Amino acid sequence: MVAVSIRIGTRKSVMALAQTADIAQRLSKATPEVDVEIVKFETTGDSDQTSKLLVHGGKGGAFVAEIRSAVASGRLDAAMHSLKDMPGNEDTPGLVIGATLTRDPPTDALVLRPGVSIEDIKRSRGRGYRIGTNAVRRAAYVRRLFPDIEVIHFRGAADTRVRKLDNREMQRLPGGGEAGPADALIMARSGLERVGLGHRIACELSPSEMLPAVGQGIVAVECAVNDWQTRKCLALIDDPAAHLSCDAEREVLWVLNGHCNSPIAGYSTIEGSQMTLTASVLDDAGGGRFIEVTRSGPAGRPRELGRAVGLELLYKGAADIIARTRPGP
Repeated sequence: MVAVSIRIGTRKSVMALAQTADIAQRLSKATPEVDVEIVKFETTGDSDQTSKLLVHGGKGGAFVAEIRSAVASGRLDAAMHSLKDMPGNEDTPGLVIGATLTRDPPTDALVLRPGVSIEDIKRSRGRGYRIGTNAVRRAAYVRRLFPDIEVIHFRGAADTRVRKLDNREMQRLPGGGEAGPADALIMARSGLERVGLGHRIACELSPSEMLPAVGQGIVAVECAVNDWQTRKCLALIDDPAAHLSCDAEREVLWVLNGHCNSPIAGYSTIEGSQMTLTASVLDDAGGGRFIEVTRSGPAGRPRELGRAVGLELLYKGAADIIARTRPGP
């Protein structure tokens, strides 16, 4: 049998390397003749840990664009992405998601600085405490859960953020100056577990408390649409349920034409032949508007379900909220 070589591009972060190693292991198990080479990239978002992602074109520009470009040019056969980092409101001509891994837990979690308890934050409803996050979705939900909390800009790889939290480091702000230190962080449960920090989870937030980001917990592998050899290999490790959820949730982003500064959330579940999809759009200011839609439909028609949910969100006024968060010229 002819050996197959697949070069997969990934970020240099501990989490990204762990996710890509998982892909390589699954490919080797599914088809032993595949030789996987992992190519590390230091993306713009990794090298600049201070600026808001918006200045780099959002998560897509900060973490995805450079690796995608290498696939499109033929320098790589595939690229590993956290699905939640992939823009859903723009075409990617010539590229396709060849595989989605089985979904990890999609929920968000609260990580506390030593000396701070969850009872402290719940009892005070956040008064006097600072929670760090870079995600506008998380910031918007935090302000709904804890109206008196101070949300501060907090960036970095998962392990780096926890180290900064423990060391009570001040955070440099994009426009200059500092904020902090943080008393807690909101982070993805799956990311913490990927880097061996699952024990730091003080409180897991249910989807009813904080609806996950679109695609959160799903690892996606992207390749060239005409690279049939790579697509054939990737199809062997594709999880059908995760791919259906990927299609449904990302269709919501497409319909809403959301951007990196839009607090949009979406999460789907499958039970038997039925899929249930919930999506929301909310102002990032405390007490702002909150629109949420839940619909169910055939799991085998995920894009139709996602389109219906997205259109209902628009009908209820989501476009106005998104427009207010869209950056000016």
